Amino acid sequence: MFSKACEYALKVMIYLCSVTEAGKLAGLKDIAGAIDSPEAYTAKILQQLVRAGLLESLRGPNGGFKVAGRDITLMEVVTAIDGEHLVKSCVLGLKECSGEHPCPAHDKFIAIRDHLKGVLTTTYLSDLKGGVIEGNRFLRT
Repeated sequence: MFSKACEYALKVMIYLCSVTEAGKLAGLKDIAGAIDSPEAYTAKILQQLVRAGLLESLRGPNGGFKVAGRDITLMEVVTAIDGEHLVKSCVLGLKECSGEHPCPAHDKFIAIRDHLKGVLTTTYLSDLKGGVIEGNRFLRT
């Protein structure tokens, strides 16, 4: 459903939200290890999230990354990495698909797409961090 980069970005953000809860910053190695992601790939994702204003990066010996000082939705993370393609494009990939000019699958998938957009828009990182903090939800296998 999401690109691999987006999956990692969601994991990064949930992890950092749980770490930030304790008032800590996390470095690249810690983040990559926590979500079982290659460091170089994680670094690129972190850069995108910082540019999107979802993360703050602090340099120096006590530096690291932390979630920006506001509650962030899953939709904001998905949009920062994958754009709005998932919730706006045609399921069959047609350039023009709407109620006035629908593809054969339009009526079946519009409800699914709208539901997904609603879930992503109303689910906050803070809604998901608790299970990670408590140790009964996992970000890696």
